[in-house]
Amino acid sequence: QVQLIESGGGLVQAGGSLRLSCAASGRTFSIYAMGWFRQAPGKEREFVASINSNGVSTYYADSVKGRFTISRDNAKSTVYLQMNSLKPEDMAMYYCSQGGRGTWSQYIASWGQGTLVTVSS
Repeated sequence: QVQLIESGGGLVQAGGSLRLSCAASGRTFSIYAMGWFRQAPGKEREFVASINSNGVSTYYADSVKGRFTISRDNAKSTVYLQMNSLKPEDMAMYYCSQGGRGTWSQYIASWGQGTLVTVSS
């Protein structure tokens, strides 16, 4: 089973930026779609962004569109989430996820352990 390890979370002021990374084990990273989710205290986990296996197609939640960018480096088996113009409402635990082959769908094969993003106002 693929292991996903997130990093890059931390404390940032509102308006600041962070880049999250998710390193995947295994040799088949490049064939799977990848995604980011987040969960704030007391709230359900919500979708943030996804990217298909070759990195061409991306999709974002309306709440982060224009501020966040998902990307991947298949040679490094890593997916990234660049977060700009952070808002207090972006504060959450961020989770990396592995989807199915090729295009992103509702199917989630694996989850990372999460990395905490704290945004101070």
